[in-house]
Amino acid sequence: MRRLLRPLWIAFALIFLFEAWLWSRLEPIVAWFVDLIAWRQLQQRLAAGIERLPPAATLVVFAIPIILLLPLKLLGLWMLAHGSWLGAVAVLGLAKVVSVGVTAFIFEATKPKLLQLAWFRWLYAKVLTALAWAHRIADPIKEQARLWLRQTFGPVIRRLRSILWLLKPGRPGRFLRRIWRIRRRVQRPA
Repeated sequence: MRRLLRPLWIAFALIFLFEAWLWSRLEPIVAWFVDLIAWRQLQQRLAAGIERLPPAATLVVFAIPIILLLPLKLLGLWMLAHGSWLGAVAVLGLAKVVSVGVTAFIFEATKPKLLQLAWFRWLYAKVLTALAWAHRIADPIKEQARLWLRQTFGPVIRRLRSILWLLKPGRPGRFLRRIWRIRRRVQRPA
């Protein structure tokens, strides 16, 4: 039974790591977008407002993006039910990326207040433990995949780099001489 569950645990760990990776990558993008739109004053007001809120009310602020994006997710499910697979995948993917990005951004703003709640601190510790567990499960597999890719595609990549090196500016004379040398070798009578 344990042997049958191992692939399931590995898949679960990889999904969890993907979520964590998406979380860490989207937070700076959302912060950049907020800065781009010049919502700096709104961002400062949000931080000041969160500072005045009690920890329990801060939890509501943290949940707002999830609630606001629920209609978009329901639209994706509706599209899926009506056979519009490509549109449904696009809408659900967009909702996922926006939800994770905005939630990561708001989490960073609300984290100090949320960690004042004992149960949230406990849950946060459990999530960090789960993340460490997922890394313990997935890192050896990722390393094996990297090694296989390096052994399989390494020679091809090295050859492509040497060819690209020949095409660098200032190298055309040598490159053309090499091409002529190869051409002469091929044309020699046997």
